[in-house]
Parts: sequence; structure tokens; C-alpha cells
Amino acid sequence: MFALELLLGLIAACVVLALVARRLDVPLAVTLVLGGIGIAFLPGLRPIRLEPELALALFLPPLLQLSAYRTDWPAFRSNLRPILLLAVGAVLFTAAAVAAVAHWLVPALPWGATIALGAIVAPPDAVAAAAVLRDLKPPKRLATVLEGESLLNDASSLVLYRFAVGATLAGSFDLGNGLLLFVASAAGGSMIGWLVGRAAMWVFVRLRDTLLDITVGILACYAAYFAGEALHVSGVLSAVMCGLVLGRHQHHEFTARTRLEQAAVWSFLEFILTGLIFILIGLQLRGIGARLIDFNYTRLGVLAGAVALALIVSRFVWLFATGSIAQAVHRRHPLAMPPLPARELTVLSWAGMRGVVSLAAALALPDKFPGRDIILFLAFCAILATLVVQGTTLGPLIRRLGVTEPDTEGPAPDEVAARRDVAVAALSKVEERLEEDEHAEVAETIIEEFKDRVEQIDRLEEDCGTDADRLGNQLRLRLAAIDASREALKEKREEYEDVTVRSLSAELDLEEEQIRRELGER
Repeated sequence: MFALELLLGLIAACVVLALVARRLDVPLAVTLVLGGIGIAFLPGLRPIRLEPELALALFLPPLLQLSAYRTDWPAFRSNLRPILLLAVGAVLFTAAAVAAVAHWLVPALPWGATIALGAIVAPPDAVAAAAVLRDLKPPKRLATVLEGESLLNDASSLVLYRFAVGATLAGSFDLGNGLLLFVASAAGGSMIGWLVGRAAMWVFVRLRDTLLDITVGILACYAAYFAGEALHVSGVLSAVMCGLVLGRHQHHEFTARTRLEQAAVWSFLEFILTGLIFILIGLQLRGIGARLIDFNYTRLGVLAGAVALALIVSRFVWLFATGSIAQAVHRRHPLAMPPLPARELTVLSWAGMRGVVSLAAALALPDKFPGRDIILFLAFCAILATLVVQGTTLGPLIRRLGVTEPDTEGPAPDEVAARRDVAVAALSKVEERLEEDEHAEVAETIIEEFKDRVEQIDRLEEDCGTDADRLGNQLRLRLAAIDASREALKEKREEYEDVTVRSLSAELDLEEEQIRRELGER
């Protein structure tokens, strides 16, 4: 019963801390971690040990798949060069910098142990990045690069981590074997994720049942992850690739009802899993502190600060060094995709929050690993420093530098253009039916409706270019009309069948959601 009570209590704490984060206007991840630290020291609470295998296997696959599912594949593909430079190059460079600083300050730690520490803290976390960026409006390309990096860098860091741990315990390094392991792990994980994703799509086509489709979608992320781990390749990349496949083909294979209801289910899962993992990270401080009671706290503080500083500075160095090289190459040989400007590089450099993967990797170190306790402490401090310091200041930095999308009322011009294309295609199809005797009469009765729709979108396109305020007022007036309709339905609820009330309410809800999306109210 204790486990169930604890789980329900932590979920309730997530709700309270989410409200606190909204009131203080700080990232949810920050309040969750700090709240977890506070809960950890409540009198009478038993120590809570987070099993590393459970943390990775339970929380990571669905959150990674969901991030990949939402990824804009064309934008991801066009920005693959900067994404890989960060996901592989920055991870290796950061791990080397942290290892050098840790070995310099603690010479007793072997190089293998310090490289393992570097690999643990090197990758920014996909869950942390999504949690912090959710309420911000960075430029599309910047968000794509950051999210793409956080999806892929776990694979490179975990391969380096396993290589460093194995080499430290064995007492020898084999660089060639490490490179081969990395390539095989990445390629194998991607292939398995693609196969699981395609198998899931094959199942969706034959089920055509919303509840079963959603269930299979959730099982697919775990199937991809566990299949990858069982074959000793990257389970992380397997889950990511599975999510990319599902996201890429969702409009072809999912029914409309599945897409709508799946969004609600995944949003709920995302909140619960994200909330629990960050609050559990905070809860680990009590156990970590207990194991370091004999250490000099001043020295620990200096060491933690030095590692956190190396972690942050090395990312700046890597990004601005590679950015300068890209600028020089672009001046001589203009590329289709120009390098990121300095302001966006600054934001990207500061957006390096660490999270669940770093903590789980640290906890997974063997009990007799050299310097295990100090590595675990430094990993936790790195997570805490990046989440609290960078997470709370990232929003103000983005606004101060002006690295945001402009605030506009109503849909963006490309969205209006897409709406027009869709409406014209619908009108063309209806007009085709005029030529068929059996459909001519029916088509004539609705063709005017589609013509009106195209004309409304044409006016919408004009308003987007000339009068955004007028467009926003029109949409808000429609919201007021929907509210009036809902009140009328509520007042006369007893006069109608319950199924009728629920059906009309659902139609009003869908219409309201569409308008709020047009207004940018997510």
C-alpha cells in the first residue's frame, strides 16, 4: 500500500507544483525538482531509491517517442548537419572537458571514471528541453535544432558511457572498438525503431479501433526500446525512430477520431511521466547526501561548481567555434541553409538542461566503480544547476535577445495558404460530382457552401496581411457565440435526449478548439 499511496501523493504534488510554476512564471521542471528536494527531507518519509533501469525503461521511451512524433520531419532533415554536430560533436567535446576538469581537481579518479562522468552529464535532456521550451516561442529553426539534438544525443552519450565504464573495470581502452560500437549501436537502434514503427502502422490499418490504436501506439515505444536493448543496440534511438515513423505516417493510417483522442491521452501521459521523473530526481538528494557525509563539504562545493561551469562553458565554446567555421564556409560557398546567427547561438548554448538520462546513468554505475559516490553527487549537482540556473533564465534571455517569433493574432500566413489549398481541393471534388448524374443534385446543394468557404479564406488571407487585430476580434466574437450556444444547450438540457446534448457539446468543443488554435492559445 505504501507504494500506491506514495505514487498518488507524488501525482498530487505534481499538480500543486504545476500551479506554483504557473503562478511564479518559472519552468515546471524547476519547481518539480526543487519540490522533490523539499519532499525528500520531510520527517518520517522513507528513503526513495530510483532504480536506474526503471527510470530509463518506464519514463524515457514514451517521452522520447512523443517528442519524435511531434517533430517536423522536413525541418529536422534540413537541419541535420547542426543537429549531428551537437548530438555527437558537442557530447564528445563536453565529456572531454568535464573529464579533464574532474581529473585535474581529483587526481585520484582514474581517467576512465572521469570520462564516465563526462558522458553522464554531457547530453542535454529531451524531456527537460521540452518542459522548458513549452511556453516559449523560439524561432522554428532554433527549436528544431534543440529538440533534434536532445532526441539523438542520448545515444552517443550512453555509448561513450558504456565504453568508459567497461574500459575502467577492465583496465584498458580500445578506441577502435569504441567507434565500431557507436556506429553499430546507432545504426542497429535506428533500424529496429523503423521496423517496430512500420509494424505498428501495419497493425493500425487493420484495427481501425481508436482505443486499440492508442494502446498499440503506447506499446510500440516500449517494444522499440526493449528490442533495441535486448539486441545490445541503442534502445533510445529505437524509440526515437519509432516515433518519427508514427509521426510521419499518422495522417495516412490513423483515423480522425484516433488522432483527436490520442492527443488527449498522450498529453495526460506526458504530464504524469514528466512530473514524476523530475520530482523523483529531487527526491534522490537525501540518499546522495547520506553517502557523502564523510566528505569535505567546501571541497565538494568547489568541485561541483567547477564541473557545472565546465559543462556550461564547453557548450558555448563548441557552438561558437563550429558556428564561426560554418560562417566562414558559408561566405565562400553559400549553403542552402545559412548558419545560425550569434543571438540564436547564445540561446542554444544556454539551453543545455540536464535531466533523467544523466541521473539514471549515474545511478546505474556498478557499486564498486571508482569514485561512484562522488560521480553521483556531481551528476546531481549538474542536473540541479542547469535546470535551476539555465531553466529559470532561458525565457528572459530569449526575450532580452529578441529571439522569439512575433506575437500575432490568428493563423500564420502559411497556415492560411494551407487552409486555402484544402478548401480549393474540396471544392474541386464537389464540382467533379456535378458531372455525374447520380451526384449532380446533391453536389449542387453544397457547392455554394464550399465556394463561401474559399471566399472566407481569401478574406482571411487579406486580413493576415493588413489587419491582424480585426481578425483576432472576429475569432473572439466566434468564441463568444459558441459560449452563448453552450449556455442555451445547458438551459434546455432537460428537453433533449442526453445523447443529443453530448453530440452537440462535442461539436461546439471541436469548433472552440479550432478557433483557439487559430488564436495561438495552446
